Amino acid sequence: MSTVTLTASPTPYARHLPPLPHWETPPEDLKAAIREIKPALRARIAASGRTVEEVFAVVEARIAAAVAEIEAAKARGEQIWPVLDYADIEAGTVSADELATLRRRGCLVVRGHFPREQALAWDAGIVDYVESNRFFEDYRGPGDDFFGSVGSKPEIYPVYWSPPQMEARQSDRMARVQGFLNALWTSESDGVRWFDPDRDSLYPDRIRRRPPGADSGGLGTHLDPGTLDLWMTEAYQKAFRHLFDGTVEAYDPYDAAYRTAGPQYPGSTMCSAFRTFQGWTALSDMDHDQGVLHTVPIPEAMAYLMLRPLLPDVPDDDMCGVTTNQVFPASEKWHSLLLRAASGIPDVRAGDSVWWHCDMIHSVAPVTDQQGWGNVMYVPAAPWCPRNEAYAASVRDAFLTGSSPTDFPAEHYERTWANRFTPDQLNDTGRRGLGLA
Repeated sequence: MSTVTLTASPTPYARHLPPLPHWETPPEDLKAAIREIKPALRARIAASGRTVEEVFAVVEARIAAAVAEIEAAKARGEQIWPVLDYADIEAGTVSADELATLRRRGCLVVRGHFPREQALAWDAGIVDYVESNRFFEDYRGPGDDFFGSVGSKPEIYPVYWSPPQMEARQSDRMARVQGFLNALWTSESDGVRWFDPDRDSLYPDRIRRRPPGADSGGLGTHLDPGTLDLWMTEAYQKAFRHLFDGTVEAYDPYDAAYRTAGPQYPGSTMCSAFRTFQGWTALSDMDHDQGVLHTVPIPEAMAYLMLRPLLPDVPDDDMCGVTTNQVFPASEKWHSLLLRAASGIPDVRAGDSVWWHCDMIHSVAPVTDQQGWGNVMYVPAAPWCPRNEAYAASVRDAFLTGSSPTDFPAEHYERTWANRFTPDQLNDTGRRGLGLA
């Protein structure tokens, strides 16, 4: 079995600044830990010769300019989400201006990522897969409360190992787009290769099938990269070092340094893998006003989110609502400037794919009496790195046994399903992604 050689850098990340307390597992008393970490972070900033307010003002001005740009573009009737044709990605003909817009907005629709007929066949294949295994008769209700407002028949199917899902994950077309998006990141610095941009870890995720006529409450604005661990674990303190060491102008949301080895706090809403971009592939046509994905298309907004709890108007034991075992919230109370920029995807057709930066605020709009199906399979860009290699060991076991992956509720519907994807169907990309080659 292959192993990665990526290592943590011994290079110091701060200039004689006071050390920060950190916890590699959630502290027993969260409020006490917050009361300890916040003054430590403020002291770190102060030791650099700047105040929290001065550092935050730099970030706020940058974010406000990006918000104003997006609001002006909307007023002109312009599409906010960048859109690229898969053929241009494949041919290497994406222009420098298009790349700059993609990097600035941090989100993308890839037109024709897969042929429409292929996507529709995958959608039909998933229906056959679940129906042939009496999934609806055996369905026990949602295994978690994150997508748990859909009643007895699911919108989110807790299945992971269908032939369509695995065919998409290990396809050359998927690998090409993942590599294209990974290349937006700095994957090497200070002599360290933080991840391999040309190898994905095949992170397994679920399926959504929302039927015509459905009413859905959607999902509120939130982030997925972690929760309190973003402030309280040593690796993330290094990943966000520029926010707290007086060099905030150098903060780059595409810098992978220290992100790919450090742990996250265990919990029901965590993601064990490092993802450069989250993503899904459309299995049906969807109009832009039918309960679709919205994002705040400003990747560097993470700096605002990380610094906002340190301002004096936030209670000493509060991180603007962030805690463990819940998603990272973005709210009008603390983040109203950011939410002004929320922008939905354009119309998509079956076979298109949708991508957004891993730190990005996102939501799913509510819908009443949905027109047409709203079907997607979730496939991110999760490049090979120490963190993803470690998670791949549990993924291999789940794949071989038909179990739910450990990042998800232990529902295990597929263990007895004879027609799930099998090891002999893996190609070279699939074997590499599971750490088998």
